[in-house]
Amino acid sequence: MPASVSSRYLLALLLWTAGPASAAAPAPAPVAAQAGASQGPYTLSEFQLDLKAGRVTSVSLDAEGQATVQLTGDLRPRAVALPPTPETLALLRAQPGIILRVTAAANPFAGAGQMLSLIVTALILLLLWRTLRAQNNPAQTFGKTGAALVNESSVSARFSDVAGCDEAKADLAEVVDFLRHPQRYHRLGARIPHGLLLVGPPGSGKTLLARAVAGEAGVAFFSVSGSDFVEMFVGVGAARVRDLFAQARKNAPCIIFIDEIDAVGRKRGFGFQGNDEREQTLNGLLVEMDGFSEQGTGQEIVVLAATNRPDVLDAALLRPGRFDRQVVVDAPDVRGRETILRLHARKKPLDPSVDLALVARCTAGMVGADLENLLNEAALGAARAGRERIEPGDLDEARDRVLMGPERRSLVVQLADRRVTAYHEVGHALAAQLLPHAQRVAKLTVVPRGRAAGYMLPDPGDGAGLHVTRSALEDMIAVALAGRAAEEVVFGEVTTGAQSDFQQATNLARRMVTEWGMGHRTGKVAWSSEEGYLGNTQTLPMSEATAQSIDREVRSLVEQGYARALALVRTHLSSVHQAAQELLDRETLSGEEFSRLLAQGS
Repeated sequence: MPASVSSRYLLALLLWTAGPASAAAPAPAPVAAQAGASQGPYTLSEFQLDLKAGRVTSVSLDAEGQATVQLTGDLRPRAVALPPTPETLALLRAQPGIILRVTAAANPFAGAGQMLSLIVTALILLLLWRTLRAQNNPAQTFGKTGAALVNESSVSARFSDVAGCDEAKADLAEVVDFLRHPQRYHRLGARIPHGLLLVGPPGSGKTLLARAVAGEAGVAFFSVSGSDFVEMFVGVGAARVRDLFAQARKNAPCIIFIDEIDAVGRKRGFGFQGNDEREQTLNGLLVEMDGFSEQGTGQEIVVLAATNRPDVLDAALLRPGRFDRQVVVDAPDVRGRETILRLHARKKPLDPSVDLALVARCTAGMVGADLENLLNEAALGAARAGRERIEPGDLDEARDRVLMGPERRSLVVQLADRRVTAYHEVGHALAAQLLPHAQRVAKLTVVPRGRAAGYMLPDPGDGAGLHVTRSALEDMIAVALAGRAAEEVVFGEVTTGAQSDFQQATNLARRMVTEWGMGHRTGKVAWSSEEGYLGNTQTLPMSEATAQSIDREVRSLVEQGYARALALVRTHLSSVHQAAQELLDRETLSGEEFSRLLAQGS
């Protein structure tokens, strides 16, 4: 019903039903309503008469204005159009005895909205399922390399950021020049090495050196680990190798850096089946390195690899045309350590009294990562103390922390144990100071650090030379055993504190006999060999008689060193007592202070 008509009907209905009962005589009921069988449509006028007469028992009204009316005594409900307004609802609710039902209109878009929600939810679940399946199933990422492409603009490392390996930088400078000017070499028919193997102990700077080559050359840099190629499915590693070199060709000239290549390049045929995944990956790498950089093609790609185990690599990987050149990145000498310290100290505020040359002398054997960690520990110590600059004491504490561990000041040590420790360390220092070929004393202390109750730190000077003499090795054995000798002479008893000392002395003596041909009975024969930078020792085949001779030689060298240490302690016993008492009082003595005490007691 139109809105204008419905408003007029509503007004009439309100005026008629709202008046008093005596205002008008009750109208007679329609014959159709009384009979209960209306022949024509049920009109609004008839509804008004039935409503006033009280014959309406229930009304069902929807939002479209269609009402279903149930009359008293009528079996069939009547349909009539009523305006769906609040006034109509209020009027019907005001009539006593009428049951009113109001139903909301059906939303034609409700079903579509629900369907859309179901579709979106299903798509999200499908996407999550595919993502999880791709992560859990390597077959979904078959042949995709995990190499990280570092653009030339984001490579900030330069050769000036690398110190302590001048020879290695000189070897790699040729690679940089080739990547910058390849035509210069192509015109002369020269072929730059396809691959360069960086060999050195962990932390010596192999990865940093590779990044410096990429930064100097200004080319793209692909970085990947050898373990990224190996998967549980045979063929995945080889496919990833092919994908890596395919990407490298698109970005040529570029550098591919494979860290820890021994994870995938180990020798074939040792405990692996012919169809092993590692062997297939290695075969793929050999094929790609054999012909990807032909002269004049414009695809100048250099492969850098790093390892600390060159002895386990497959021979085919090291032949000419693949890894043509090995660049040794060894532990730096004293000058290299000083340069590395100055390099890492550029952004750290050092006190003017700090002598990095002295720190370099006291850090023999440390590589670049160790030296960077030492400066970082010194900075942390200065910050904990509330200082604005790093002082020499911070560097000394950081060096001891890196070498021996943090101080254990909270450990309660009895006086008797402290006396044993003091005499033990003074015995080491005495032998180190008096034996002609031993390293002098840099510091000795009875403050517990790590698992050590105390320690004597030797001063390596300018570092060990290329050759170590037999006399120097024998002095090293005597220095290692002098702590036990001091305990025996002073207390007439020995303790368990010399465990590591005996291990060090025995290892030195055994290497003298089995590796360096210094045994009198075993002859100039090597009976074992050390492999790689991890110090793995392989024992060569020998007879039982030879093994017994080696044992006798080792024992003889250790006993001779112990006898020399006993003689030194007995000869300078007064100096030992004086130095031990001073060490107990002060807890720490420097090398110069110990030398003065030794000179006063002699």
